Amino acid sequence: MSDKTVLISQQGAVRILTNSNPGARNAITPTLYAELSAALADAQADPEVGAIVFTGAGDFFCSGGDLNLLAKRRELPASERREKLESLHNLIRAIRDCGKPVIAAVEGGAAGAGLSMALACDMLVSARDAFYTVAYVRVGLTPDGGATAFLSEFVSRQLLTEMCLTGDRMTAERLHALGAVNRLTDKGAALAEAIALAAKVANGPQRASARIKALCRQAHCATLEEQLEAEAVYMVESQADAEAAEGIGAFLGKRTADFTALRRQEPDPS
Repeated sequence: MSDKTVLISQQGAVRILTNSNPGARNAITPTLYAELSAALADAQADPEVGAIVFTGAGDFFCSGGDLNLLAKRRELPASERREKLESLHNLIRAIRDCGKPVIAAVEGGAAGAGLSMALACDMLVSARDAFYTVAYVRVGLTPDGGATAFLSEFVSRQLLTEMCLTGDRMTAERLHALGAVNRLTDKGAALAEAIALAAKVANGPQRASARIKALCRQAHCATLEEQLEAEAVYMVESQADAEAAEGIGAFLGKRTADFTALRRQEPDPS
């Protein structure tokens, strides 16, 4: 038995990171923050990895924070409570800022900070019967992990307020209709579908993909002028990149571009 919280495996160019605490529906453990952040950084640096899938062991994605641990935090000074909370927020930043595509595979449900981690990923594949809930209000707490920021990208203020004040569950099908879920699957098939989606993007141009991620991440909150500027900066960078030389050369030469070879040959400048 492994004593690791994050289990790591690989299928082709897809790195699979599994939060493994199934006895507690993969509730967040104190070791998850450091282990998952390190695993993301390792995948980012590995030229054999083109995309990442993040999932939970067993039949549930993540039930959020461990309430037994959270109950003890009220005894700590505010500065220490803030320090511990920043561990979660730094993990959310690590998921967001990873240069390679990160895809969540959700079975069962995602609650609290589990919902935040799922929505922090670049794409989301969900079993049709999975549910999503902010949940904090039911135990007298307020949302964290960027939950309100991520939800506000695709729901109205009124629906966001309802979700946060009631803690009611939202179905995967409704999130799919709202645009937050990329793929719906039958129960038990989310991981396989997420790996297939990851494989589809894993052989793409790594640096161009990182630039595309950055553009998509800021598009919902940037003005048109800000987005035009960002697009101009990245296009100018991309035009001079060896990835563009390979991609354009392959298109004109009627062959398949080999971006994977470039990852192996050149250090990632990021």
